[in-house]
Amino acid sequence: MKKNCAFLILLILLFLTFPVTAADFKLATFSVDVTIPLGHRCMGVLPTKSKSVADPLYAHGFVLTGGDKPIVLCALDWCEVRNGAFEQWRNALAKAAGTSPQRVLVTALHQHDAPVVDLDAQNLLDQVGLANELYQVDWHDKTLARVAQAVKDSLKLATPLTHYGISEVKVERIASNRRVVLENGNITYGRGSRSGGNEYMAKAPEGDIDPLLKTITFFNQDKPLVQLHHYATHPMSYYGQGVVSADFVGLARARLQRENQSVRQIFVPGCGGDVTAGKYNNGSEVHRQELIDRLYTAMAAASKNTVKHEMTEVTFRNTALSLPFHPGKHLTRKQLSEDLKNEELTTEKRILAAMGLASRNRVEADKPLDFPCIDLGQAQIVLFPGETFIGYQLIAQQYAGDNFVMCIAYGDAWTGYLPTDATFDENFRDSWLWVGKGSEKQIRNAIQKVIRK
Repeated sequence: MKKNCAFLILLILLFLTFPVTAADFKLATFSVDVTIPLGHRCMGVLPTKSKSVADPLYAHGFVLTGGDKPIVLCALDWCEVRNGAFEQWRNALAKAAGTSPQRVLVTALHQHDAPVVDLDAQNLLDQVGLANELYQVDWHDKTLARVAQAVKDSLKLATPLTHYGISEVKVERIASNRRVVLENGNITYGRGSRSGGNEYMAKAPEGDIDPLLKTITFFNQDKPLVQLHHYATHPMSYYGQGVVSADFVGLARARLQRENQSVRQIFVPGCGGDVTAGKYNNGSEVHRQELIDRLYTAMAAASKNTVKHEMTEVTFRNTALSLPFHPGKHLTRKQLSEDLKNEELTTEKRILAAMGLASRNRVEADKPLDFPCIDLGQAQIVLFPGETFIGYQLIAQQYAGDNFVMCIAYGDAWTGYLPTDATFDENFRDSWLWVGKGSEKQIRNAIQKVIRK
């Protein structure tokens, strides 16, 4: 009995000497070249396939362990990942990290001289003799296998994660909303990425944007490990000539990376479906360099302006998100099927039909999206689907109040553009639009379920 008491006292003394702390968090990072081969289609429907590579495309990401299950974030220098391909990515990376697919956040930065991958759409194209027209399947599968292996290998080099920091910096003269009021009072959403050559578009107000670049920095004590930068705009300065590039967002990220190789730099896109650099960009090389400089300046400033917090918890929340399919006559099952089979149409229009039909099949099969949120305590990271309009980022921030929330877009991109109801009311229409009005109510409900006020 005395021995048991002595042992118990020893345990108590040890407990007091070495107190139990929060979970031992660790962070592993990975970076993989995912550049498309020459002769590969860009943006899914651009007629000019890749002819040369100006700069490589990368998959950058991290694995966060120490919570209930690992959490993976992967940011691709690709245009979009949709439907079955999105599930392929989540499943492969989840297996590599030893977690569930719901805890894998995959986002594409949406550069246009980069691929769109949609397994369901490509399977439909295969049936009409258009194999590998949307994307080269064998190349994609080998690329995914390399990224998954990199995720698995990174776990062996995981580093203790003790703190995280948050910062915000205003970005000057990049973003402008597509929406412009014309001289006759009509509304256009035609201010695209290269509209700065049009005097009226260049002089029109910026419109609804989020001017802030947000950064989360992960630390091991005082040593920064990863800086996750977030900004909402289409990432193109010029595109469509078959010159593969990560464009100004990737080039700004690379410049910051070169300055300190010990800190992994990751850029993720905000809800910029209706936001471009069009007010400040005419598609010239001069303007591309100016956009690189401005974004780099903001990222560099954010990196040095961080409020640190101790890493004590990671909470993961997720909810199912079902969105309505667009009711347009051009998107009925009958019309899409006819367009897909119509050999008199261009290949690009048949690809669009396959993408639309793949998305319609998903909605009719009642396969909802996941709407996940990573909560670090003083910062939240939420993944939105598709080309989410900036209005949703502003809604989420308003709901979160003073809490720091990073709204990443371009998750599963089967939706194409994801407008607000107000935008639908202004008769917004586009060939890259597969959801209908009523989406806003569903997204608002999802925001309230996963974002903490």
